[in-house]
Amino acid sequence: MTAEPFEVSVTEADIADLRERLRRTRWPEAETVADWSQGVPLAYARELCRSWAEEYDFGFADRLNAFPQYRDTVDGLGIHFLHVRSPEPDAFPLVVTHGWPGSVLEFLDVLGPLTDPRAHGGDPADAFHVVAPSLPGYGWSDKPSATGWGIERTARAWDRLMVSLGYGRYGAQGGDWGSAVSGALGEVAPERVAGLHVNLASAPLGAFDDPTPQERAAREATEEFRRTGRGYSGQQSTRPQTLGYGLTDSPAGQAAWIAEKFWAWTDNDGHPEDALSRQQILDAVSVYWFTASATSSARLYWEGRFGEKVTAPSGISVYPREITRPSRREAELRFTDLRWFEELPHGGHFAALEQPDSLVEQIRGFFRLVR
Repeated sequence: MTAEPFEVSVTEADIADLRERLRRTRWPEAETVADWSQGVPLAYARELCRSWAEEYDFGFADRLNAFPQYRDTVDGLGIHFLHVRSPEPDAFPLVVTHGWPGSVLEFLDVLGPLTDPRAHGGDPADAFHVVAPSLPGYGWSDKPSATGWGIERTARAWDRLMVSLGYGRYGAQGGDWGSAVSGALGEVAPERVAGLHVNLASAPLGAFDDPTPQERAAREATEEFRRTGRGYSGQQSTRPQTLGYGLTDSPAGQAAWIAEKFWAWTDNDGHPEDALSRQQILDAVSVYWFTASATSSARLYWEGRFGEKVTAPSGISVYPREITRPSRREAELRFTDLRWFEELPHGGHFAALEQPDSLVEQIRGFFRLVR
């Protein structure tokens, strides 16, 4: 394996095409309710797309290119990754994995504090060398042309990548699908994975006959999510190809498909821009649009499954607006060597974007136990 330097680029022709498509959007009629219960309101969808065409700075490529990026062929597939080495000689290697509808872009605010804590008011003993790959079919990684790229294969590819970079012992961190990959890494490479930290913990809820009020509330929230919030997952896990035609052709469709998740999954007061800036939302949408990865990213839902047990030393940080929020005893049913468990006061599904300082402290705290 020989990694080659890589830079993200967006051409003026691509931007002009996007603007023309947005200008020619055929909009549906407005929703018949006064809230988001039927999906993204028409007024917000139009305003978001107007801003994308007329005000957005398309600077996400430059922000990514400020960090070292590479591509390498791993298990026959081209994989894009950031590799940010710490100036501290004893830094600990860490592979961080995003999910959907995320990308490596969401880690930009945590890379500096993780790799160079001395420069960010932290303890240099907490430094990491950070590797942040784009999942297969996401961002600037290749799109698989055959089935088989599920969670376990991705985890094995990440292990090969880390070994190729000279890391014989390392940690793993992730949220969303990244938490599944991190958990699988601990199972496929237990001799190398010192521990894993996740900010989404899939665990059995409602497993006890004496639920606490907090467990009961988390169970009710999960049931509500299953009732009203799983439509995206049902489509992506069963018919990703069908979905992809509309999202790949229509930037308004792609924007609405992702923006709705920033409303549903962030710690906001009723509007996604309470939790994230419009720039951040459009950054995320732009990654999927300019890489045409709506279909290939959705296929991970068709391929992927969360594993059963996680036996590696584990840490879990539970944010209050996360999709699923197990208690410690519920989490221990799946994470059998749970060494860190904290419930945070603010934040949601996109912890690296919403609460970067908090997430950095959570990662540092857990890995002090196992590095």
